[in-house]
Amino acid sequence: MATDYYGVLGLARGASDSDIKKAYRRLARDLHPDVNPDPEAKERFQEVSRAYQALTDPDKRRIVDLGGDPFDSGAGAAGGSPFGGAGFGGLGDIMDAFFGGGVGSRGPRSRVRAGDDALIGLELDLEQTVFGTTEEITVDTAVLCGTCSGAGTAPGTHPTTCITCSGRGEVQSVQRSFLGQVVSSRPCPTCAGTGQVIPDPCPECGSEGRVRARRTIPVKVPAGVEDGMRIRLTGRGEVGPGGGPAGDLYVEIRERPHEVFTRDGEDLHCHVALPMTAAALGTTLPLTLLDGEDTDVDVRPGTQAGTVLTLRGQGAPRLRATGRGNLLVHVDVQTPTRLDAEQEKLLRELAVLRGEDRPGPSSEAPGGLFSRVRNPFK
Repeated sequence: MATDYYGVLGLARGASDSDIKKAYRRLARDLHPDVNPDPEAKERFQEVSRAYQALTDPDKRRIVDLGGDPFDSGAGAAGGSPFGGAGFGGLGDIMDAFFGGGVGSRGPRSRVRAGDDALIGLELDLEQTVFGTTEEITVDTAVLCGTCSGAGTAPGTHPTTCITCSGRGEVQSVQRSFLGQVVSSRPCPTCAGTGQVIPDPCPECGSEGRVRARRTIPVKVPAGVEDGMRIRLTGRGEVGPGGGPAGDLYVEIRERPHEVFTRDGEDLHCHVALPMTAAALGTTLPLTLLDGEDTDVDVRPGTQAGTVLTLRGQGAPRLRATGRGNLLVHVDVQTPTRLDAEQEKLLRELAVLRGEDRPGPSSEAPGGLFSRVRNPFK
């Protein structure tokens, strides 16, 4: 069923333009997100703004009065147009489509238009993106004018009908061509196609219905977000001209580098330095995790350089899913660069005991590298 846009504004069918504007201003003053942070109020404000758009645009209002919904993709078919759109209902509109104007008028345009989306960056530490946080951001955007509530007029005044186009929003001109006289229409230059002029603009917004303001907005960052992701805040962007519905605000996450940990999706990585003796004999390595908790990592005897130890479930939470990734600990075995006489003597004795005092070819396979090359030819 089509939405009852008159009922959304608390009006009866056939309400005048003045009644529609008064109802919208009254509701917008109480429901706007900058005034009422209640989520239900935000949804109600969007419904009210949508109803205002539908009833202040002549074409959309005609569809509403016929029982249709102007925002429905198929609403134009209700008018019986052979082109499937509400804008081609008669001969004048067809002429307008081909010659840039027509004998019929499409009516004035609404001053109320939807606002633009806004984008702002938010820098966070790795701990904040991994475990989530709530941050406050300061944005400088267009908000609803508090003096006129979007009407654009000075207090106690109202828009008047444009004398250039007599409220039609268009002016017509006649040109001669080889086809005869062609009547073309264009938006009225005096009222910009709205059919109304504001003789006494609002002193606060200058008839725009919106003003620039700096405001602070809380942003809830879910656990597991990554660098470059965007969080959408519906209806927190720019308020449109004429006090139209606000666009959306997108917050782009920018992750600061961490001193110890790096991130690859849901997995975390870190490098630990291990003395040569500890790698050979095995040890228990103390490690502080990203959340600040301490844990012990068991290093087996004979651990080689480049070994990766996996701590399961110690990575980043999976966004929009359950569970966490892993923490991958990369072992960097350190070889001593300076030895005193006693240390050098002990290492030499160890090398003799292990038969490593005279290093030779790798013993990975019998016969060494050259024997592996010769084997295929035997």
